[in-house]
Amino acid sequence: MSILQEGISKAMLILDGYPTGSLFTCEEYMKLYDCVYHMCVQQPPYEYCAELYEIFKKALEESITSRVMPALKDKSQITLLYEVWNMWTKYKVMSKFLGGFFLYLDRHFTEDRNTASLNELSICCFRDLVFSELYPKILEAAISLINQDREDNSDCRDLLKNVSTLFIEIGSGKMHYYDNFETAILASSANYYNRLFPQWLLYYPPIDIFMKAQNCLNQEKDRASQFLHQTSVEKLLQVVHEQLLGQTALDQAKLYEKQKTECGDCSIQYQEVLSGCAGLNLGEGSSRV
Repeated sequence: MSILQEGISKAMLILDGYPTGSLFTCEEYMKLYDCVYHMCVQQPPYEYCAELYEIFKKALEESITSRVMPALKDKSQITLLYEVWNMWTKYKVMSKFLGGFFLYLDRHFTEDRNTASLNELSICCFRDLVFSELYPKILEAAISLINQDREDNSDCRDLLKNVSTLFIEIGSGKMHYYDNFETAILASSANYYNRLFPQWLLYYPPIDIFMKAQNCLNQEKDRASQFLHQTSVEKLLQVVHEQLLGQTALDQAKLYEKQKTECGDCSIQYQEVLSGCAGLNLGEGSSRV
């Protein structure tokens, strides 16, 4: 047990940035594997598979509480996103490396006991200890970064791709976290363009509004294609189209025209232009720009 605990402590240094090659020689790595192997193949009461499984789990939990969570403490917005991806990347390397010591358990214990594999357990620990506390902040930071990218084309799409990947990987085959991410993006985008469109009505003629709407659709497609699944991109484009060229935009234009008419100004009929544009599908709109 003392030999194994020493190996676990060294493996945790991966979270501090130490390269795996500098921590163990091949001989040391095999010594740790053999240590676990011999503790598993002995006859009861000297067979320790269940105890070793718990040791592996506790090592994961300790690595998170002692290194991952302190690194994320007090982080917010883009710094939180960078750091959570950084720690997740190093944690995956550490847990895989650590799992090599305990590999015999996956072959002869987890399947027999119908319990989580070592990889599944490592994901579950990170999800339970990190995401249970920080997921709302991570999601909020990701949505804020998307809105920032709309405003200034910030160089952050690789980071958003990483966050999107994290949401998928942490679900262990389930899309719960990614689906919430997609839902939040659609709601935020609808709100963003719903606030933007009335400003356009105040300052631009109909043909300019139409061209600006098509430009926004093209930008959204280019942006979202870099970090979302294609099905999510299509949903996003439908939302943006509805806010800028669909019925929602038409209703806002009608209200704006009514207000102008009441003020005696009937010079511009926005709804006539938008009514013609609303019938365009997304492909037709993009091809005209």
